Amino acid sequence: MRITFLGTGTSQGVPVIGCPCEVCRSLDFRDKRLRSSIHIAVKGHSFVVDTGPDFRQQMLRENIPHLDAIIYTHEHKDHTAGMDDIRPFNFRQKQDIPLYGTPPVLRQLQQEFAYVFAAKKYPGAPGVDTHEISNAPFQVNGVWFRPIQVYHHKLPVLGYRVGDFTYITDANQIPVEEMDKVRGSRVLVLNALQQHPHISHFTLEEALEIVAEIQPERAYFTHISHRLGLHAQIESKLPENVFLGYDGLQIVL
Repeated sequence: MRITFLGTGTSQGVPVIGCPCEVCRSLDFRDKRLRSSIHIAVKGHSFVVDTGPDFRQQMLRENIPHLDAIIYTHEHKDHTAGMDDIRPFNFRQKQDIPLYGTPPVLRQLQQEFAYVFAAKKYPGAPGVDTHEISNAPFQVNGVWFRPIQVYHHKLPVLGYRVGDFTYITDANQIPVEEMDKVRGSRVLVLNALQQHPHISHFTLEEALEIVAEIQPERAYFTHISHRLGLHAQIESKLPENVFLGYDGLQIVL
């Protein structure tokens, strides 16, 4: 299994043009982050978790030629807005692209992209095949996805475990019974927005506490705001098995 970080950033705290902070002025490519998403290549299949506004740019950058399905974590626009850009995959693969999401996610997609779901579709509109999921394991092309129910303030969000890999974004609460699903993961990816408290995201300190409890072989932080600090400075202070994710980073399990 190969995991590629398509994006590790967030719309939270996006700087305005001319922001004077050292992160926004950094020349380190790891400080340049698109909206959070990952690509999972496993058993010959190609999956994307979330299609934010940067989806097209991310897929072109990583030269991903095939897409078997998209799995959504939640309905916020910074995780759904790029769905229209699946059209090249429709044309190349000559098939609808399966979308997996909870009922609120699918409703949001149907509202935001009404033309995709219209009874009389405009020629060339994206083709999709929707699949409703819940907090229960499901299979896509023979690959098992195990949802992990977390909370983004009061909004339910799904993280996912695939084999020994767990991905959780947009969370600041993980119920005890859901934490049990994460235990035993070799690699954990978790959101860590910034260093100061936030109403709906884990801080760096809170994310480190979860890593200490789960004790994976490796942990990576994502959904990073420019308020967290410079990549090189923050990562130098992390435990030896904990890293900041960056756009384009690949992990092989």
